[in-house]
Amino acid sequence: MRRNIVHPSAGSLTYAIREIVQVAHRFRDAGLDMTWENIGDPVQKGESVAPWIRQILHEVIDTDVAWGYCDTAGVPATREFLAAEVNKRGGAQVTPDDIIFFNGIGDAVSKVYGFLRREARVIGPTPAYSTHSSAEAAHSGYEHLTYELDPYNGWMPDLDDLRLKVKYNDSIAGILLINPDNPTGAVYPREILEGMVAIAREFGLFIVCDEIYTHIVYNGNETLHTSEIIGDVCGIVMRGVSKEVPWPGSRCGWIEVLNRDRDETFHRYINSIVAAKRLEVCSTTAPQMVIPRMMGDARYGPHLKRRAAIFEARAKEAYAALQGIPGVHVNCPSGAFYMTILFEDGALNDRQTLAIENPKVRQMAEDLVRGVTNDQRFVYYLMGATGICVVPLTGFCCKRDGFRVTLLECDDAKRRWIFSTLARVLRTYLGT
Repeated sequence: MRRNIVHPSAGSLTYAIREIVQVAHRFRDAGLDMTWENIGDPVQKGESVAPWIRQILHEVIDTDVAWGYCDTAGVPATREFLAAEVNKRGGAQVTPDDIIFFNGIGDAVSKVYGFLRREARVIGPTPAYSTHSSAEAAHSGYEHLTYELDPYNGWMPDLDDLRLKVKYNDSIAGILLINPDNPTGAVYPREILEGMVAIAREFGLFIVCDEIYTHIVYNGNETLHTSEIIGDVCGIVMRGVSKEVPWPGSRCGWIEVLNRDRDETFHRYINSIVAAKRLEVCSTTAPQMVIPRMMGDARYGPHLKRRAAIFEARAKEAYAALQGIPGVHVNCPSGAFYMTILFEDGALNDRQTLAIENPKVRQMAEDLVRGVTNDQRFVYYLMGATGICVVPLTGFCCKRDGFRVTLLECDDAKRRWIFSTLARVLRTYLGT
Protein backbone atom coordinates (compact mmCIF):
# COMPACT_ATOMS: atom_id res chain seq x y z
CA MET A 1 0.00 0.00 0.00
CA ARG A 2 1.20 3.54 -0.59
CA ARG A 3 0.89 4.34 3.14
CA ASN A 4 1.67 2.22 6.18
CA ILE A 5 -1.78 1.60 7.72
CA VAL A 6 -0.57 -0.45 10.69
CA HIS A 7 -0.94 1.18 14.10
CA PRO A 8 2.49 1.57 15.78
CA SER A 9 1.26 -0.38 18.83
CA ALA A 10 -0.31 -3.26 16.88
CA GLY A 11 2.44 -5.61 18.06
CA SER A 12 1.40 -5.05 21.68
CA LEU A 13 -2.00 -6.66 21.13
CA THR A 14 -1.24 -10.18 22.32
CA TYR A 15 -3.60 -12.58 24.08
CA ALA A 16 -1.86 -15.83 24.97
CA ILE A 17 -5.08 -17.39 26.29
CA ARG A 18 -6.55 -17.44 22.79
CA GLU A 19 -3.35 -17.57 20.77
CA ILE A 20 -2.46 -21.02 22.14
CA VAL A 21 -5.68 -22.26 20.54
CA GLN A 22 -4.22 -21.78 17.07
CA VAL A 23 -1.51 -24.31 17.89
CA ALA A 24 -4.01 -26.62 19.57
CA HIS A 25 -6.22 -26.62 16.47
CA ARG A 26 -3.27 -27.80 14.39
CA PHE A 27 -2.69 -30.65 16.84
CA ARG A 28 -6.40 -31.48 16.81
CA ASP A 29 -6.46 -31.55 13.02
CA ALA A 30 -3.56 -34.01 13.16
CA GLY A 31 -5.75 -36.42 15.14
CA LEU A 32 -5.18 -35.41 18.79
CA ASP A 33 -8.10 -35.23 21.23
CA MET A 34 -7.90 -31.86 22.98
CA THR A 35 -8.73 -30.91 26.57
CA TRP A 36 -9.24 -27.14 26.75
CA GLU A 37 -7.72 -25.72 29.92
CA ASN A 38 -6.74 -22.39 28.41
CA ILE A 39 -9.81 -20.21 28.85
CA GLY A 40 -12.14 -19.26 31.71
CA ASP A 41 -15.49 -20.24 30.19
CA PRO A 42 -17.50 -22.27 32.72
CA VAL A 43 -20.19 -23.04 30.15
CA GLN A 44 -17.70 -24.59 27.74
CA LYS A 45 -16.50 -26.84 30.57
CA GLY A 46 -19.96 -28.18 31.32
CA GLU A 47 -21.61 -25.81 33.81
CA SER A 48 -25.32 -25.16 33.27
CA VAL A 49 -26.95 -21.89 34.24
CA ALA A 50 -29.50 -22.25 37.04
CA PRO A 51 -33.07 -22.77 35.71
CA TRP A 52 -34.44 -19.83 37.71
CA ILE A 53 -31.91 -17.48 36.09
CA ARG A 54 -32.84 -18.82 32.66
CA GLN A 55 -36.48 -18.12 33.48
CA ILE A 56 -35.70 -14.50 34.31
CA LEU A 57 -34.02 -14.10 30.92
CA HIS A 58 -37.04 -15.65 29.21
CA GLU A 59 -39.30 -13.14 30.92
CA VAL A 60 -37.04 -10.23 29.94
CA ILE A 61 -36.83 -11.10 26.26
CA ASP A 62 -40.61 -11.40 26.11
CA THR A 63 -40.77 -7.63 26.63
CA ASP A 64 -40.45 -5.38 23.59
CA VAL A 65 -38.08 -2.93 25.32
CA ALA A 66 -35.42 -5.66 25.67
CA TRP A 67 -35.01 -5.63 21.89
CA GLY A 68 -34.31 -1.91 21.59
CA TYR A 69 -31.59 0.59 22.39
CA CYS A 70 -31.07 1.68 25.98
CA ASP A 71 -29.44 4.82 27.37
CA THR A 72 -25.78 5.24 26.44
CA ALA A 73 -24.54 4.53 29.97
CA GLY A 74 -26.99 1.68 30.49
CA VAL A 75 -30.54 0.80 31.53
CA PRO A 76 -31.52 3.41 34.17
CA ALA A 77 -33.24 0.94 36.51
CA THR A 78 -30.20 -1.35 36.44
CA ARG A 79 -27.80 1.50 37.16
CA GLU A 80 -29.98 2.62 40.06
CA PHE A 81 -29.98 -0.93 41.44
CA LEU A 82 -26.20 -1.30 41.16
CA ALA A 83 -25.53 2.13 42.66
CA ALA A 84 -27.70 1.20 45.64
CA GLU A 85 -25.74 -2.06 46.02
CA VAL A 86 -22.44 -0.14 46.12
CA ASN A 87 -23.79 2.32 48.69
CA LYS A 88 -25.05 -0.46 50.99
CA ARG A 89 -21.44 -1.54 51.57
CA GLY A 90 -20.43 1.77 53.08
CA GLY A 91 -17.27 3.51 51.96
CA ALA A 92 -17.28 5.48 48.72
CA GLN A 93 -20.79 6.43 47.61
CA VAL A 94 -21.96 6.57 43.99
CA THR A 95 -24.94 7.70 41.96
CA PRO A 96 -26.48 5.94 38.95
CA ASP A 97 -24.40 8.31 36.78
CA ASP A 98 -21.30 6.57 38.16
CA ILE A 99 -22.39 3.21 36.70
CA ILE A 100 -21.47 2.87 33.02
CA PHE A 101 -22.18 -0.26 30.95
CA PHE A 102 -19.98 -1.82 28.26
CA ASN A 103 -20.13 -4.83 25.96
CA GLY A 104 -18.17 -6.95 28.40
CA ILE A 105 -15.15 -6.06 30.52
CA GLY A 106 -12.96 -6.34 27.42
CA ASP A 107 -14.80 -3.37 25.96
CA ALA A 108 -14.40 -1.47 29.24
CA VAL A 109 -10.66 -2.22 29.28
CA SER A 110 -10.31 -0.92 25.73
CA LYS A 111 -12.02 2.36 26.61
CA VAL A 112 -10.34 2.88 29.99
CA TYR A 113 -6.83 2.60 28.55
CA GLY A 114 -7.62 3.87 25.08
CA PHE A 115 -8.81 7.28 26.29
CA LEU A 116 -5.94 7.95 28.65
CA ARG A 117 -3.45 10.56 27.57
CA ARG A 118 -0.69 8.65 25.81
CA GLU A 119 1.97 9.72 28.32
CA ALA A 120 -0.14 8.57 31.29
CA ARG A 121 0.72 5.02 32.33
CA VAL A 122 -1.09 2.46 34.47
CA ILE A 123 1.17 0.02 36.31
CA GLY A 124 -0.21 -3.48 36.73
CA PRO A 125 0.73 -6.81 38.30
CA THR A 126 3.00 -9.47 36.88
CA PRO A 127 1.83 -12.09 36.10
CA ALA A 128 -0.71 -9.90 34.28
CA TYR A 129 -4.06 -10.66 32.71
CA SER A 130 -3.36 -10.26 29.00
CA THR A 131 -6.36 -8.05 28.17
CA HIS A 132 -5.17 -5.38 30.61
CA SER A 133 -1.44 -5.59 29.89
CA SER A 134 -1.87 -5.58 26.11
CA ALA A 135 -4.37 -2.71 26.11
CA GLU A 136 -2.17 -0.57 28.37
CA ALA A 137 0.93 -1.28 26.30
CA ALA A 138 -0.91 -0.54 23.06
CA HIS A 139 -2.22 2.76 24.45
CA SER A 140 1.24 3.93 25.48
CA GLY A 141 3.34 2.45 22.70
CA TYR A 142 5.75 0.98 25.27
CA GLU A 143 6.13 -2.25 27.19
CA HIS A 144 3.55 -2.61 29.97
CA LEU A 145 4.80 -1.42 33.37
CA THR A 146 4.50 -4.02 36.13
CA TYR A 147 4.94 -4.59 39.83
CA GLU A 148 5.73 -8.01 41.26
CA LEU A 149 3.33 -10.57 42.68
CA ASP A 150 5.33 -12.81 45.03
CA PRO A 151 4.68 -16.55 44.53
CA TYR A 152 6.43 -17.31 47.82
CA ASN A 153 4.01 -15.03 49.66
CA GLY A 154 0.77 -16.37 48.23
CA TRP A 155 1.12 -14.23 45.06
CA MET A 156 0.59 -11.08 47.12
CA PRO A 157 1.64 -7.73 45.59
CA ASP A 158 5.10 -6.58 46.61
CA LEU A 159 4.15 -3.15 47.96
CA ASP A 160 7.77 -2.04 48.31
CA ASP A 161 8.38 -2.83 44.65
CA LEU A 162 5.19 -1.02 43.67
CA ARG A 163 5.97 2.08 45.71
CA LEU A 164 9.51 2.42 44.38
CA LYS A 165 8.39 2.06 40.78
CA VAL A 166 5.67 4.66 41.27
CA LYS A 167 8.04 7.02 43.08
CA TYR A 168 10.70 6.97 40.39
CA ASN A 169 8.46 6.97 37.30
CA ASP A 170 6.30 10.06 37.20
CA SER A 171 4.53 8.88 34.04
CA ILE A 172 2.55 6.45 36.21
CA ALA A 173 -0.93 7.87 36.74
CA GLY A 174 -2.80 4.77 37.87
CA ILE A 175 -2.45 1.41 39.61
CA LEU A 176 -4.21 -1.71 38.31
CA LEU A 177 -5.12 -4.61 40.54
CA ILE A 178 -7.21 -7.71 39.85
CA ASN A 179 -8.95 -9.04 42.94
CA PRO A 180 -9.44 -11.99 43.04
CA ASP A 181 -6.50 -12.36 40.72
CA ASN A 182 -6.27 -13.96 37.32
CA PRO A 183 -4.07 -15.96 36.68
CA THR A 184 -2.95 -16.77 40.24
CA GLY A 185 -6.22 -17.21 42.16
CA ALA A 186 -4.94 -14.95 44.97
CA VAL A 187 -7.36 -12.89 47.07
CA TYR A 188 -5.95 -9.72 48.60
CA PRO A 189 -6.60 -9.03 52.28
CA ARG A 190 -7.62 -5.62 53.59
CA GLU A 191 -4.08 -4.60 54.59
CA ILE A 192 -2.74 -5.19 51.07
CA LEU A 193 -5.59 -3.27 49.47
CA GLU A 194 -5.23 -0.41 51.93
CA GLY A 195 -1.49 -0.35 51.24
CA MET A 196 -2.10 0.02 47.52
CA VAL A 197 -4.65 2.78 48.10
CA ALA A 198 -2.15 4.56 50.37
CA ILE A 199 0.43 4.55 47.56
CA ALA A 200 -2.16 5.95 45.15
CA ARG A 201 -3.08 8.68 47.63
CA GLU A 202 0.56 9.59 48.33
CA PHE A 203 1.42 10.07 44.67
CA GLY A 204 -1.89 11.39 43.35
CA LEU A 205 -2.84 8.32 41.30
CA PHE A 206 -6.16 6.65 40.50
CA ILE A 207 -7.00 2.98 41.06
CA VAL A 208 -8.32 0.53 38.48
CA CYS A 209 -9.62 -2.68 40.05
CA ASP A 210 -10.94 -5.60 38.01
CA GLU A 211 -13.49 -7.28 40.30
CA ILE A 212 -14.98 -9.69 37.75
CA TYR A 213 -14.34 -12.58 40.19
CA THR A 214 -15.27 -10.69 43.34
CA HIS A 215 -18.01 -13.14 44.38
CA ILE A 216 -15.93 -16.27 43.71
CA VAL A 217 -13.95 -16.29 46.95
CA TYR A 218 -13.28 -19.24 49.28
CA ASN A 219 -10.79 -20.88 51.65
CA GLY A 220 -11.87 -18.58 54.48
CA ASN A 221 -11.39 -15.35 52.54
CA GLU A 222 -13.97 -12.58 52.32
CA THR A 223 -15.22 -10.56 49.42
CA LEU A 224 -13.89 -7.04 49.87
CA HIS A 225 -14.89 -4.40 47.32
CA THR A 226 -12.61 -1.53 46.36
CA SER A 227 -15.34 0.96 47.25
CA GLU A 228 -15.07 -0.14 50.89
CA ILE A 229 -11.40 0.79 51.28
CA ILE A 230 -10.66 3.45 48.65
CA GLY A 231 -11.44 6.44 50.86
CA ASP A 232 -11.02 9.69 48.91
CA VAL A 233 -8.87 8.23 46.09
CA CYS A 234 -10.33 8.25 42.57
CA GLY A 235 -11.06 4.85 41.15
CA ILE A 236 -12.63 2.65 38.49
CA VAL A 237 -14.02 -0.76 39.41
CA MET A 238 -14.81 -3.27 36.66
CA ARG A 239 -17.67 -5.73 37.20
CA GLY A 240 -19.72 -8.12 35.08
CA VAL A 241 -21.92 -11.22 34.95
CA SER A 242 -19.72 -13.45 32.79
CA LYS A 243 -18.07 -15.40 35.61
CA GLU A 244 -20.55 -15.49 38.48
CA VAL A 245 -23.78 -16.33 36.61
CA PRO A 246 -21.95 -17.67 34.49
CA TRP A 247 -22.85 -15.87 31.28
CA PRO A 248 -19.71 -15.02 29.26
CA GLY A 249 -21.70 -14.83 26.04
CA SER A 250 -23.80 -11.95 27.39
CA ARG A 251 -20.88 -9.53 26.87
CA CYS A 252 -22.27 -7.44 29.69
CA GLY A 253 -19.96 -5.55 32.01
CA TRP A 254 -19.88 -2.20 33.76
CA ILE A 255 -17.63 0.15 35.64
CA GLU A 256 -18.28 1.80 38.99
CA VAL A 257 -16.65 5.23 39.05
CA LEU A 258 -15.51 6.13 42.56
CA ASN A 259 -14.88 9.70 43.74
CA ARG A 260 -15.34 11.19 40.30
CA ASP A 261 -15.77 14.72 41.71
CA ARG A 262 -12.62 14.63 43.84
CA ASP A 263 -10.42 15.59 40.92
CA GLU A 264 -11.35 17.70 37.89
CA THR A 265 -8.88 15.92 35.58
CA PHE A 266 -10.28 12.52 36.54
CA HIS A 267 -13.81 13.86 36.04
CA ARG A 268 -13.00 15.03 32.49
CA TYR A 269 -11.34 11.68 31.74
CA ILE A 270 -14.49 9.78 32.77
CA ASN A 271 -16.59 12.12 30.65
CA SER A 272 -14.42 11.24 27.65
CA ILE A 273 -15.16 7.53 28.20
CA VAL A 274 -18.90 8.25 28.30
CA ALA A 275 -18.57 10.30 25.12
CA ALA A 276 -16.85 7.36 23.43
CA LYS A 277 -19.72 5.09 24.46
CA ARG A 278 -22.17 7.63 23.06
CA LEU A 279 -20.63 7.14 19.61
CA GLU A 280 -21.58 3.44 19.89
CA VAL A 281 -25.15 4.38 21.01
CA CYS A 282 -25.30 1.84 23.87
CA SER A 283 -24.37 -1.61 25.13
CA THR A 284 -26.60 -4.69 24.92
CA THR A 285 -29.98 -4.10 26.57
CA ALA A 286 -31.42 -7.49 27.55
CA PRO A 287 -28.56 -8.70 29.82
CA GLN A 288 -28.67 -5.37 31.68
CA MET A 289 -32.40 -5.80 32.30
CA VAL A 290 -31.77 -9.23 33.83
CA ILE A 291 -29.37 -7.93 36.50
CA PRO A 292 -31.76 -6.36 39.06
CA ARG A 293 -34.20 -9.26 38.84
CA MET A 294 -31.42 -11.82 39.19
CA MET A 295 -29.15 -10.17 41.78
CA GLY A 296 -32.15 -8.94 43.75
CA ASP A 297 -33.60 -12.45 43.95
CA ALA A 298 -33.33 -14.25 47.30
CA ARG A 299 -31.78 -17.21 45.46
CA TYR A 300 -28.78 -15.27 44.19
CA GLY A 301 -26.79 -15.27 47.44
CA PRO A 302 -27.10 -19.07 47.87
CA HIS A 303 -26.22 -19.44 44.18
CA LEU A 304 -22.92 -17.59 44.75
CA LYS A 305 -22.13 -19.58 47.91
CA ARG A 306 -22.81 -22.89 46.17
CA ARG A 307 -20.45 -22.06 43.31
CA ALA A 308 -17.73 -20.78 45.66
CA ALA A 309 -17.90 -24.07 47.57
CA ILE A 310 -17.52 -26.02 44.33
CA PHE A 311 -14.40 -24.10 43.33
CA GLU A 312 -12.95 -24.40 46.83
CA ALA A 313 -13.22 -28.19 46.61
CA ARG A 314 -11.63 -28.22 43.16
CA ALA A 315 -8.84 -25.88 44.27
CA LYS A 316 -7.97 -28.25 47.11
CA GLU A 317 -8.15 -31.20 44.72
CA ALA A 318 -5.73 -29.54 42.29
CA TYR A 319 -3.38 -28.44 45.05
CA ALA A 320 -3.27 -31.95 46.53
CA ALA A 321 -2.37 -33.39 43.14
CA LEU A 322 0.32 -30.86 42.21
CA GLN A 323 2.03 -29.76 45.43
CA GLY A 324 5.26 -31.38 46.53
CA ILE A 325 6.63 -32.07 43.05
CA PRO A 326 10.36 -31.23 43.00
CA GLY A 327 11.05 -28.21 40.81
CA VAL A 328 7.49 -26.94 41.02
CA HIS A 329 5.86 -24.40 43.34
CA VAL A 330 2.08 -24.10 43.75
CA ASN A 331 -0.22 -22.06 45.97
CA CYS A 332 -3.75 -23.21 46.69
CA PRO A 333 -6.10 -20.69 45.01
CA SER A 334 -8.40 -18.63 47.23
CA GLY A 335 -10.60 -17.09 44.56
CA ALA A 336 -11.56 -17.10 40.87
CA PHE A 337 -11.13 -20.46 39.14
CA TYR A 338 -7.49 -20.72 38.12
CA MET A 339 -4.26 -22.14 39.49
CA THR A 340 -0.78 -21.01 38.49
CA ILE A 341 1.93 -23.67 38.54
CA LEU A 342 5.38 -22.09 38.85
CA PHE A 343 8.62 -23.76 37.82
CA GLU A 344 11.47 -23.13 40.22
CA ASP A 345 14.51 -21.32 38.83
CA GLY A 346 16.67 -23.73 36.87
CA ALA A 347 14.03 -26.47 36.66
CA LEU A 348 13.50 -26.01 32.92
CA ASN A 349 15.94 -26.12 30.04
CA ASP A 350 15.82 -26.27 26.25
CA ARG A 351 16.60 -29.99 26.08
CA GLN A 352 13.64 -31.48 27.97
CA THR A 353 11.08 -33.47 26.00
CA LEU A 354 8.07 -35.75 26.35
CA ALA A 355 7.21 -38.84 24.34
CA ILE A 356 4.53 -38.09 21.73
CA GLU A 357 2.90 -41.11 20.10
CA ASN A 358 1.45 -39.42 17.02
CA PRO A 359 4.42 -38.89 14.65
CA LYS A 360 2.79 -35.93 12.88
CA VAL A 361 2.05 -34.21 16.19
CA ARG A 362 5.57 -35.02 17.41
CA GLN A 363 7.12 -33.33 14.39
CA MET A 364 4.87 -30.31 14.81
CA ALA A 365 5.85 -30.00 18.48
CA GLU A 366 9.54 -30.30 17.69
CA ASP A 367 9.20 -27.55 15.08
CA LEU A 368 7.27 -25.30 17.45
CA VAL A 369 9.72 -25.43 20.37
CA ARG A 370 12.60 -23.88 18.45
CA GLY A 371 13.46 -20.51 19.94
CA VAL A 372 10.54 -20.29 22.39
CA THR A 373 10.62 -19.70 26.14
CA ASN A 374 11.19 -22.75 28.31
CA ASP A 375 7.64 -22.76 29.66
CA GLN A 376 6.23 -22.52 26.12
CA ARG A 377 8.37 -25.53 25.28
CA PHE A 378 6.79 -27.45 28.16
CA VAL A 379 3.27 -26.37 27.15
CA TYR A 380 3.77 -27.57 23.55
CA TYR A 381 5.15 -30.92 24.65
CA LEU A 382 2.37 -31.29 27.23
CA MET A 383 -0.21 -30.59 24.53
CA GLY A 384 1.35 -33.00 22.06
CA ALA A 385 1.71 -35.79 24.60
CA THR A 386 -1.65 -35.48 26.38
CA GLY A 387 -3.92 -33.09 24.46
CA ILE A 388 -4.15 -30.80 27.51
CA CYS A 389 -4.05 -27.15 26.43
CA VAL A 390 -2.79 -24.73 29.12
CA VAL A 391 -1.32 -21.22 28.92
CA PRO A 392 2.39 -20.55 29.59
CA LEU A 393 3.03 -18.08 32.39
CA THR A 394 5.32 -16.01 30.17
CA GLY A 395 2.18 -15.30 28.13
CA PHE A 396 0.91 -13.27 31.09
CA CYS A 397 3.52 -10.50 30.75
CA CYS A 398 5.74 -12.42 33.16
CA LYS A 399 9.42 -13.35 33.21
CA ARG A 400 8.83 -16.40 35.41
CA ASP A 401 8.31 -19.87 33.92
CA GLY A 402 5.07 -21.70 34.64
CA PHE A 403 1.57 -22.24 33.35
CA ARG A 404 -2.08 -21.62 34.23
CA VAL A 405 -4.75 -24.30 34.49
CA THR A 406 -8.46 -23.84 35.23
CA LEU A 407 -10.69 -25.38 37.90
CA LEU A 408 -13.69 -25.46 35.58
CA GLU A 409 -14.04 -29.06 34.40
CA CYS A 410 -17.42 -30.32 35.63
CA ASP A 411 -16.86 -34.00 34.82
CA ASP A 412 -15.34 -35.31 38.06
CA ALA A 413 -13.52 -38.21 36.43
CA LYS A 414 -12.07 -36.06 33.67
CA ARG A 415 -11.00 -33.37 36.15
CA ARG A 416 -9.17 -35.95 38.26
CA TRP A 417 -7.52 -37.23 35.07
CA ILE A 418 -6.39 -33.69 34.17
CA PHE A 419 -4.72 -33.06 37.53
CA SER A 420 -3.20 -36.54 37.86
CA THR A 421 -1.90 -36.37 34.28
CA LEU A 422 -0.35 -32.96 34.91
CA ALA A 423 1.37 -34.33 38.03
CA ARG A 424 2.68 -37.37 36.16
CA VAL A 425 3.89 -35.32 33.19
CA LEU A 426 5.62 -32.76 35.42
CA ARG A 427 7.56 -35.49 37.19
CA THR A 428 8.53 -37.07 33.88
CA TYR A 429 9.51 -33.78 32.23
CA LEU A 430 11.58 -32.64 35.21
CA GLY A 431 13.14 -36.06 35.72
CA THR A 432 11.84 -36.45 39.26
